[in-house]
Amino acid sequence: MSGEGPESQEPPPSSGPSAGAPHSPVHAPAHHSGIEFRFFNELKQRNVGRVAILYLVVCWLILEPVHVLFHMLDVPVWANRLVVILMAIGFPGVLLFAWVYESTPEGLKPTAEVDPHRSIRQQTGQRLNRAIVIVLVLAVAYSLTDKFSLSKRVTSQPVESAGPRTGAHASAAPTAAAAFTPPPHSIAVLPFVNMSGDKEQEYFSDGLTEELLNSLAEINGLQVAARTSSFYFKGKDVDLGTIAHRLNVSAVLEGSVRRSSHTIRITAQLIDTVTGFHLWSKTYDRDLGDVLKLQTGIATAVASALKVALLGDVSTKIELGGTRNPGAFDAYLRASKGYQTYHDAESLQAAIATFTEAIRLDPGYALASASRSLALTSYADSYATGPAIRENFDKALADASQTIRLAPELAEGHLALAAFFELAKLDFSEASTEFERALALAPGNVQALSSFGRFAIYMGRTDAGIAASRHAVTLDPLNPLSHFRLGYGLFIARHYAEAVVAFDEVLALDSQDPISHALRGIAYYELGDFKQALASCETDSDAWVSQFCLALAYDKLGRHADADAVLTRLIGSQRDARAYEYAVIYAQREEPLRALEWLDTAVRLRNSRLALLKTDPLMDPLRKEPRFQAIERELKFPPQ
Repeated sequence: MSGEGPESQEPPPSSGPSAGAPHSPVHAPAHHSGIEFRFFNELKQRNVGRVAILYLVVCWLILEPVHVLFHMLDVPVWANRLVVILMAIGFPGVLLFAWVYESTPEGLKPTAEVDPHRSIRQQTGQRLNRAIVIVLVLAVAYSLTDKFSLSKRVTSQPVESAGPRTGAHASAAPTAAAAFTPPPHSIAVLPFVNMSGDKEQEYFSDGLTEELLNSLAEINGLQVAARTSSFYFKGKDVDLGTIAHRLNVSAVLEGSVRRSSHTIRITAQLIDTVTGFHLWSKTYDRDLGDVLKLQTGIATAVASALKVALLGDVSTKIELGGTRNPGAFDAYLRASKGYQTYHDAESLQAAIATFTEAIRLDPGYALASASRSLALTSYADSYATGPAIRENFDKALADASQTIRLAPELAEGHLALAAFFELAKLDFSEASTEFERALALAPGNVQALSSFGRFAIYMGRTDAGIAASRHAVTLDPLNPLSHFRLGYGLFIARHYAEAVVAFDEVLALDSQDPISHALRGIAYYELGDFKQALASCETDSDAWVSQFCLALAYDKLGRHADADAVLTRLIGSQRDARAYEYAVIYAQREEPLRALEWLDTAVRLRNSRLALLKTDPLMDPLRKEPRFQAIERELKFPPQ
């Protein structure tokens, strides 16, 4: 055969005694085996395998920078796929070229310039080996640089224990791992780093992080730290070990977001917080319209890495109520950011307007409708006056109803409907049904847990309410609101000492919160410690809730003139809006007639604070009054 050298020819027959012996049947296939051996030997000698390896490694090295460059230039995603297709088409061509190139007789001759004892094929093989090693080193170096440079907090060292250590070996990794035992399958999603080069895009990276967090919360078996706690460390120079201990999680998901006008690149990595090692990482390049599928892909990959069994159709749950319209998704993220940080009527109205933009771009965006409903209810309850109250409540009901029509299994829709029934209609039976439905649909949703817990305690379902509120604190330990709702629930449930502890937790996170100072004072008041109550209430005497607390404490301390002055000031600034609180003050003064007058005013105005009437310990002096009992029947509280 042309091009065959001595190395590829068969050896001559043996001249030994067995040379002329007939072939045994066992050796019958030897001819075929010889052909296969010669073929693979020829592949090896012609360096086809080496060329294949080098080609694949070079493709690997090229693809990652190409992805980054294409993303920076806003090249469509199909161009990335085209590069991969062209590389795949080129692969057999390169192999064929290697076979033909090394088939010449010259390839068998030694070359004195390099090594007189080796053929050109052998020397080419050596060069290819060196090239493969060099390219592999470059590829691995780039991969590691890309993986570890995108996150500000990534560490490959074992996570340290939060406790103090002494001794030469106190910082050893096994000690730290043994000391830190978070719940299995618990995870926090830290804010993804905005790599877009534009600070104005921060809302997008934050919003996408929250959407990923919510996607993971949909997976049964995962305990996911809530948004507020996960975002608590944003912009702070805090090591991963501290974060893991504060959130009490066994894994952390972090990464980066790079967004262009039509595409998005997400690099995500999962870290075991006990060992500090990476469990999983991946880079995704997608069109903005594919964000829903992207969320599903990351969530299922994380669950798989944590060895969590996926039950049912996870993608349906994660994508429920979402949108594939990039503009609507962007508007929703901007609106959500505004709603989470609003501080007055104008900023809340701005958030509502941006939710409206998202719904205009995608009328079927159920999650946006649910969020706008909650925002409208908040505006009607806190800021609207006159006819605007009813107008905003009506719009909130329309949005909540639309959400239920679009996505009956979406928990946020039922939360929105529950808020409307509680605050607008004082229909506590319907509100209770909707809160229960929301929690059943999303048992890992902190908003559902917290809202259900608070309302259940108001309705007298103390055990279920406190359990849900404590679970919310477990998932959201650094959120003052979670501790606040637990504290107020404990107060209504008459666990006053525990309520004080919960309010202390709030103030440890937010020392300037006047409401928590005042409510801690009222818990002291119910414990009979009126001096402590006064000290806590006096922290911010300008806040209406502090004045409410002071009016109670001054009276019990015998400072009646001060109590009257504070009450007069409170009524002058708040008018009828605090009718329920005035009724409480007069009830505690044992002036039932004046208390009932204010309570009638609260009923006439449909004051949302009437949800407390059934269980509020401060109303106990009125419970035997016929008028009080009639009001309680009129409100139709659900049975416990």
